[in-house]
Amino acid sequence: MNDKNTDFPQYRMLSNGKTFYKISNERTFEEVQRMGTKKMHYKTEATQYPEMLRIQDMLRCENGIYCVISEAEWDDLFAEK
Repeated sequence: MNDKNTDFPQYRMLSNGKTFYKISNERTFEEVQRMGTKKMHYKTEATQYPEMLRIQDMLRCENGIYCVISEAEWDDLFAEK
């Protein structure tokens, strides 16, 4: 997949609805995991090949694992109490 034509940022969600991603570029993403009423926020810089493949999988949205979400849905994660 050639991501050079992809507009960033891109937003994704795991199909379970508990983990959300903001993909800033081919090598950087943020992840928010919901655990009950708490949220864990991580930032990842892909330096190893498996991490780079993970970002490609997120962008492709194949096999029903990742779903596209809007920027507003991402922003809502931080507005929730």
